[in-house]
Amino acid sequence: MTGNHIPDALANRLATATPPKLAARVRGLSDKAIAWLFITPTMILLLAINIFPLIWTIRLSFTDFRANRTNAVVKGIGLDNYTSILTDPDIWAAMQSTAHFVFWTITMQTLIGFTLAYLLDRKFRGHGFWTTIILIPMMLSPAVVGNFWRFLYQPQIGLFNYIISFFTGVDPSSFEMIGSVTLAPWSIIIVDTWMWTPYVMLICLAGLRSIPDYIYEAAEVDRASTWRQFWSITIPMALPFIMLAVLFRGIENFKMFDMVNLLTSGGPGSTTEVASITLKREAFEKWRTGFSSAFAIILFVTVFGLANIYVKALNQVKSR
Repeated sequence: MTGNHIPDALANRLATATPPKLAARVRGLSDKAIAWLFITPTMILLLAINIFPLIWTIRLSFTDFRANRTNAVVKGIGLDNYTSILTDPDIWAAMQSTAHFVFWTITMQTLIGFTLAYLLDRKFRGHGFWTTIILIPMMLSPAVVGNFWRFLYQPQIGLFNYIISFFTGVDPSSFEMIGSVTLAPWSIIIVDTWMWTPYVMLICLAGLRSIPDYIYEAAEVDRASTWRQFWSITIPMALPFIMLAVLFRGIENFKMFDMVNLLTSGGPGSTTEVASITLKREAFEKWRTGFSSAFAIILFVTVFGLANIYVKALNQVKSR
């Protein structure tokens, strides 16, 4: 039997093995019904994974439920959890730390990522090799990156302090990145920027490669300078891709947990305690499940609302 006849033989065997009643029902289905037949299991699975936990979290946010006391009577307390969160100075401090982290990581990743993309778009000799080298940090696991940079930040044996000392002349043992109240937030920003700038670079590079060459050729005919072409052609046409990269990294950085937890665990003190670290402590250290559920809902609404506003602005830019 040839290879072309194998699928036909298998189809004939399946058709023969199918009960007559079931075969009649299948023949009577329309294409739309068959499509729904295949899609429905996936939709049910997605609803079970995403929607049900969200509804359950919303329900718990209005109670005083604690996961370590399952036999206790759960009482509904209305909006008390939300009121406590919005009036808690520690929560607001965590949100400020999160905003500081998100703002500076997005700013640095966008500037450095677009600059690298612009240079790689020149297609110089060996640009493929350098593109691969730049992408390596993004391919690593956050656990590996966190432990790797924690070692680099060690003031006695870490290379980071010695590199700073080489350029500035400062004693390498005179400062500690992850142990200083002033430097600890920047230590996390540096690591996240190092790891995820290649991601922003890829999106920006795709935007630059999508600009037709004839637009630049027409600009050269009109004797537009390189600087003028950059501001009048490159930036406007690559702006939707830049904004898309900012959206993706903003959402991810707002809920950043693993990198911060591995490097500083929110310390020293609560200097680097971002919202996700606070949520983890409330849920799994203090076991305030209802309180942490309300905090999770507030974070979800915040991210969803800001992302929705940003997407509308992105659509307006794309429609120009």
